[in-house]
Amino acid sequence: MHENDKKLFRAGSLSRRDLLLKIGGLGLCGVLDHSKILSLIATAQEKQGGSQPSPDTAVFSADDEQFLDELEKRNFQFFWEQASPQTGLIRDRCNVQANDNSVVASIAATGFGLTALCIADKRGFVLRAEARDRVLLTLRFLWKKMPTHRGFFYHFADINTGERVWDSEVSSVDTSILLCGILTCRRHFPEHSEISLLAYEIFNRVDWSWLSEDTSLLPHGWTPEGGFLPYRWDYYSEMMMIYLLGLGSLIHPLPTEAWNAWKRTKFEFDGVGYIGSFAPLFVHQYSQAWFDFRNKRDAYANYFKNSALATDAHRRFCLELAKQFPDYSDDLWGISASDSQKGYVIWGGPPMIGPVDGTVVPSAPAGSLPFLPQAVMRVLKNIKDHYEKAWSRYGFVNAFNPLKNWYDSDVVGIDTGITMLAAENARSSFVWDTFMKNPEAQRGMERAGFKKE
Repeated sequence: MHENDKKLFRAGSLSRRDLLLKIGGLGLCGVLDHSKILSLIATAQEKQGGSQPSPDTAVFSADDEQFLDELEKRNFQFFWEQASPQTGLIRDRCNVQANDNSVVASIAATGFGLTALCIADKRGFVLRAEARDRVLLTLRFLWKKMPTHRGFFYHFADINTGERVWDSEVSSVDTSILLCGILTCRRHFPEHSEISLLAYEIFNRVDWSWLSEDTSLLPHGWTPEGGFLPYRWDYYSEMMMIYLLGLGSLIHPLPTEAWNAWKRTKFEFDGVGYIGSFAPLFVHQYSQAWFDFRNKRDAYANYFKNSALATDAHRRFCLELAKQFPDYSDDLWGISASDSQKGYVIWGGPPMIGPVDGTVVPSAPAGSLPFLPQAVMRVLKNIKDHYEKAWSRYGFVNAFNPLKNWYDSDVVGIDTGITMLAAENARSSFVWDTFMKNPEAQRGMERAGFKKE
């Protein structure tokens, strides 16, 4: 998924969908009294219960908290400044050393950015009214103007018009990241009923049953020119959010057997065993930016603990590589799909994938902050303190290689996003607690068979 440069609110026993049907159906909303519709939705939302905050978060020192606050504030600046004021769409990446006028937006970066607005409101980085207005502008554009197919969005779009660019695919995973951001906003701004309505409409426009029409293994995407891509989400990876959102849908739900269809391959490195795949570390992080897997398991695993084990195995893998690349140490490790001195590379391990050359990718450890907080903090603070060129207006640059004295000029939206969300979850569990109040998220995990440990 990593890119190259290139409705259920309840009022008593009445569902929000029933409310809309009783006032004339989704197709008639435009011809009815919109203020009355929003009033009904607000009433339903006030009566909607949600998950309670969990105390299972890391304990950081005052110095750690100050560092993480600064990191999140800088991360947020990317999503605030690199968004179009007309559409709300957010650039895929940005050159932090020059005036960047690129027009390529990423729907995944936009999903992270919508969540970043909620965090920024909580942390006081922006006025609540400003964050709410930006969310509303974005959702209106996504609902009314952004091109879709069966409710799914194109991976890359023109930041000013929303039109497809680079002949990109309608993407199942990038649409899912966007939906997670939208659902987070719905629960964070409960006082704004239009946000709730738009989030409901956008989510329920997505036709998961079309995606799974002839298979339980969901395709990566679809293009107008060639139809469905030949690649399937058939192994454990960042795709858990796709299946869980589809299982949580009321309008176009996935069948429950879809959750059991994909393979959970077991790996072991240096005595650490975990479920994984031949893919970079980010696959263990993205779904867990929103879905709260703590103290839960399905028939196969506790995926929060699994990600902690996978991260520890990756740390050990980097330490083993120190024999070849002496920059790697307990103070400096982390490889995931990223820029390199020779271009964009898919690399990582264990086992070794790609031409690893000693490059460090800050979002690799940062995205695992909730899983191994102390080990990750050691790396992040070391980078900021000793690698000045790796620290920018928007936080860490995408990658750097101390052995070659190479520092990336870019930050990438999704990597900045996973860094910010992971930091906030590790500090307060805010994103987890907010997102998991959505009945779609709760229903998805229930239908997948998750139970408390």
